[in-house]
Amino acid sequence: MSNADLTVCLQRPKIKDYIPEMKKILAEVMQAESGQISIKATTGEKMGFVGREEGICVYAMVLIYNKF
Repeated sequence: MSNADLTVCLQRPKIKDYIPEMKKILAEVMQAESGQISIKATTGEKMGFVGREEGICVYAMVLIYNKF
């Protein structure tokens, strides 16, 4: 894996303080360095199921390359 960029969309709770631990766990699972993983958080601007606090969504972009 070259890098991963994740955006977590949720109204509550605020997850800013949890992002370093999330990066650490994802790096272990993905066998990557934590510097290869970016995690951002945003709200649903009170729109849709995210804004109504009925759920969350995550957008993930991952660049994978073959080492062979």
